[in-house]
Amino acid sequence: MSWGTELWDQFDNLDKHTQWGIDFLERYAKFVKERLDVEQNYAKQLRNLVKKYCPKRSKDEEPRFTSCLSFYSILNELNDYAGQREVVAEEMAHKVYGELMRYSQDLKAERKHHLQEGRKAQQYLDHCWKQMDNSKRKFERECKEAEKSQISYDRLDNDINATKSEVEKAKAQFYLRTHMADESKNEYAAQLQTFNAEQWKHYNNAIPHIFKNLQDMDERRTVKLGETYRSFAEAERRVIPIVSKCLEGMVSAAKAVDERRDSSIVIESFKSGFEPPGDFPFEDFSQNLSRTGSDGTISNTPKGDRERDGAPGPRPDPKHNTSRTKNKLWLFGKKPKAPSVEDFSHLPPEQRRKRLQQRIDELSKELQKEMDQRDALNKMKDVYEKNPQMGDPSSLQPKISETICNMEKLRSEIHKNETWLSEVEGKQSSRGDRRHSADNHHHTPQGRESPEGSYTDDTSQEHHTPHHRSGPPQPGNPNPDPHEFDDEFDDDDPLPVIGHCKALYSFDGQNEGTLVMAEDEVLYIIEEDKGDGWTRARKQSGEEGYVPTSYVEITLEKNSKGS
Repeated sequence: MSWGTELWDQFDNLDKHTQWGIDFLERYAKFVKERLDVEQNYAKQLRNLVKKYCPKRSKDEEPRFTSCLSFYSILNELNDYAGQREVVAEEMAHKVYGELMRYSQDLKAERKHHLQEGRKAQQYLDHCWKQMDNSKRKFERECKEAEKSQISYDRLDNDINATKSEVEKAKAQFYLRTHMADESKNEYAAQLQTFNAEQWKHYNNAIPHIFKNLQDMDERRTVKLGETYRSFAEAERRVIPIVSKCLEGMVSAAKAVDERRDSSIVIESFKSGFEPPGDFPFEDFSQNLSRTGSDGTISNTPKGDRERDGAPGPRPDPKHNTSRTKNKLWLFGKKPKAPSVEDFSHLPPEQRRKRLQQRIDELSKELQKEMDQRDALNKMKDVYEKNPQMGDPSSLQPKISETICNMEKLRSEIHKNETWLSEVEGKQSSRGDRRHSADNHHHTPQGRESPEGSYTDDTSQEHHTPHHRSGPPQPGNPNPDPHEFDDEFDDDDPLPVIGHCKALYSFDGQNEGTLVMAEDEVLYIIEEDKGDGWTRARKQSGEEGYVPTSYVEITLEKNSKGS
């Protein structure tokens, strides 16, 4: 159906309709603009949310738990999802909103042109109608004047009193008016014919053509709206595969959570390498009481111990008993608080080994960088020697020397840390061997508890050889080898003084074999640090024990140095 044939007389209504169509298109464009603003704000809020909950620390400091790694994976997927929302907003901005606004401007210009043509055609038809109407009115006037002149002529011609000249004059006037009426008639007929022709052209050619152009314009507007509706949906559908991958990544991250793996990481992170503490031994304080064979006093010694030992226990060591009163295990008590040292000796063996290995790896990476830089400088130096115009080879020598110096320092540091690492691994290996041996050759369930809470294998160490008591562990190292300090503690004769020390920090000495000291207290040195971080000292009151080497300032006698 054509607007030109069906709506030939609805110019004003078509004017209103086409204006409504453009207004509706712009309204939809406004909707798309607000929609993409929603997408942009949503994407921005998602990115801010991801940034807020992303780890601020370096990757080395981040926990390695699968639950944390999965959460960070979900954050990464959510960040990618936010990127897809930005893609949707960008697609809508360029392919929908921008296209609609450009098309709206084109529609306005085209509509204005067609309406102007319609108005011009209508104005021309109105002009033809006015000319025809004027000729018609003129013809009507001339006919009336001719009738009047005819009546006047007939009256004078029949009047006997009228002179001949009056009759002739009236006759001439009658002929003139009749001629003018004939001319007006011809002119009116011509104008009427012209108007009819123009009117036919107007309603059969001009208006249908203009209305057809307006109809085409309106239909193209409708098609454009349909295309932008589709583009609006396509912008969303195109990102669905990637969004689906993001969601699948989140699901995969959720499936990657492994509670057993997290538990093993906790063990790996906090494992000290020490053994659990053993049972507390029974200490018989009634050994010094004199008894007769007939007094019938029941011994305080457990029956099982008497039957196992076959005789009353030996006389307890007073110094040994004094240390027992402070036997609070590090597992539930306080660790000796020592400042952080370069070899990490304040850490448990397992943690110390990990930290040393980590430092060795870092130093190795730095060494490799220095070696690469040295090689690059040497190559550049060779190029300069072959092509002096490119640069002075001697200008690179200071940098090469500095790099070599840095390499030597790094090698020294690596060697030092490897030595410490070998020491830790050697102790752990020997501890494991001895623990295995103790498990295979266990003589009695009633073992003695070492200062760090581990078991000894021979009860004679507790009841018969008090001079073989173990020393304290390394600082911050609660469970060393139970045999590590054998033959190092008490002898029957007191050890000679080889120097003195001043306490830099206070030490609570809550563990067996350790010695309480106050800040600035002066102690006697009776045994040097053997590499385990502890020094054996004696108070002026005669009480002996171990103190952290890093807690004291030691001065040895020259003639006793290295004893």
